[in-house]
Amino acid sequence: MDKNQATGLMLISALLLAYLFFFKPKPAEEQAAKPTTTTAAQAATPAAPAPLDSAARARTLGAFAAAGQGTAETVELRNDKLTVTLSTQGGRPEVVMLNKEKTFFGQPFYLLDKQSGNIDVQLPLQDGRKVKLSSLFFRSSGAQPVAEGEKKGQRVTFTAELAPGQQVLQTYTLLDNSYQIDYNLKLAGLSGVVSAEPLTLTWLDRVRHTEQSLKQNRNHSTINYYLAEDDLGSIAEASEKPEEQTAPGPVKWVGHKHDFFTAGLIAGKEFPTGKFNSNVSLPDSTFIKTLQSTVQIAGAEAQSAAGAQMQYYFGPNKFSTLKAVAPNFERNVYLGWGVFRYVNRFLVIPVFSFLEQFISSYGLIIVILVVLIKLLFWPLVYKSYLSQAKMRVLKPEVDAIKEKYGDDQMKVQSETMKLYQSTGSSPLSGCIPMLATIPVLLALFQFFPNAIELRGESFLWAKDLSTYDAPIRLPFELPYLGSHISLFTLLMTASTLLMTWQSNQLNPSAMQGPMKVYSYLMPLIFFFVLNDYPAGLTWYYFVSNIVTFAQQAITRRFVDEDKLHAQLQANKEKNKDKKPAGFQARLAEAMKAAQEREVEAKKQPQPKKK
Repeated sequence: MDKNQATGLMLISALLLAYLFFFKPKPAEEQAAKPTTTTAAQAATPAAPAPLDSAARARTLGAFAAAGQGTAETVELRNDKLTVTLSTQGGRPEVVMLNKEKTFFGQPFYLLDKQSGNIDVQLPLQDGRKVKLSSLFFRSSGAQPVAEGEKKGQRVTFTAELAPGQQVLQTYTLLDNSYQIDYNLKLAGLSGVVSAEPLTLTWLDRVRHTEQSLKQNRNHSTINYYLAEDDLGSIAEASEKPEEQTAPGPVKWVGHKHDFFTAGLIAGKEFPTGKFNSNVSLPDSTFIKTLQSTVQIAGAEAQSAAGAQMQYYFGPNKFSTLKAVAPNFERNVYLGWGVFRYVNRFLVIPVFSFLEQFISSYGLIIVILVVLIKLLFWPLVYKSYLSQAKMRVLKPEVDAIKEKYGDDQMKVQSETMKLYQSTGSSPLSGCIPMLATIPVLLALFQFFPNAIELRGESFLWAKDLSTYDAPIRLPFELPYLGSHISLFTLLMTASTLLMTWQSNQLNPSAMQGPMKVYSYLMPLIFFFVLNDYPAGLTWYYFVSNIVTFAQQAITRRFVDEDKLHAQLQANKEKNKDKKPAGFQARLAEAMKAAQEREVEAKKQPQPKKK
């Protein structure tokens, strides 16, 4: 490892640390007391309204008083992916269970239940009252079979009748093999009762702790919303302070992102406005974040013959699945920003999706992904190694220049530059190819923590590649490390230290003093940073180090430094009378001008000391 390669590695390390500092989920603050588990009573969502007597119903519900009494019953819609339980009180979803998913702890996976969620719609009446649908009792049609083209499923209609010809109708349709529930809200014959103002739908969502890492589970949960003007809005994932945002315009959809799953609401047309809130109670280890979305539904749309059409989504944060739900709904899978998102979307995800069609082990898929990426960048690696080899064979001549001109650093730089120009070498050519790999390096830091494909997938000793492997449990907690040691991270660190040692042995004069210490310090820093990152990511980097060992050994066989030295000398002889052009010419002129200024400065009489 020569000086230029070391400079490149330090630059990459600095960028990577900066990226981790700004984009790594913020760790939860340590609590003085042991985190408590919230009971159902403590965390209950707003309870259904208590039954009212006839006089109270008339005062509270006005024209809707006739629908204000009844008995709450449930009806179930089910396919192979979802079980949706709806209540006749409010005609709304109460429980949504993902049939094929489990929490990390082996429990059934709910994206909505009576303790964690509450969905309600409020109607503005002409007389100024505001009535919530949860105050009304609906008559259920029961789950009825339905066919839409070649697709089959189930449908239930809830009806609340105020008077003949005056009804509130809510229809839910769940098709087979789907995570989406079509929802239609229709106010029939109520134009003289319900105001033309927008209706308000409020969704309160207490995110449950479902993954191994509470910190990651909490810091990956947020609200995303997509504006009609094709712009994504979101609440900062890692924020531990109360956050509130108001959409600056109409909203197409809103998604409550639960780490690897999303509960979403998609407008048939547009929601005129939306307000979104997020709050965290750090001691709470059951309900780790509270999300709330409030959107408006156009009154005219709800009172039209077709009704207000919407769609719920309860399912995984899988890129290909979300992409088919609504325009840009796949943005609920965070893939990084800018160029990193494009690298993941157009390089990493397609390769990953292709490989999983043929290979069932995701640990092996990661190995193949490493090899493919290494092959992709091998030309750059070769170019970088060739540049390093040129610097090595020219080092005796560079040392001779330094010895000849001594302390005249300007002259040393000028003559060294002439040497590089005449031989066709450049110290930067060894660094730039390494910088070109940074987008992939940083993109993977976002891909692996958000890849639901790894969730629940075991490999070697790792129970779940989407979270840290913890074969070594400590009876105490260490600062910045926690109470576990990831073996994949330990192997990655050891292999990186071995690579650093090997490079220093091959190039003993490349780095000295603080530079050499820094080269060994960086892997240790990354050990602490990555210890609680997903096992899939640290396995990737361990395998990457092993492949790099082999790649370097093979690359060295293609570079004969004796022949390279002869070629450089031939270039030197050929270009001895050739004047530099382009950037090299401008650089030479700048250095010459600097030398002349330095000479002139020395000629100027120095002021006498008093």
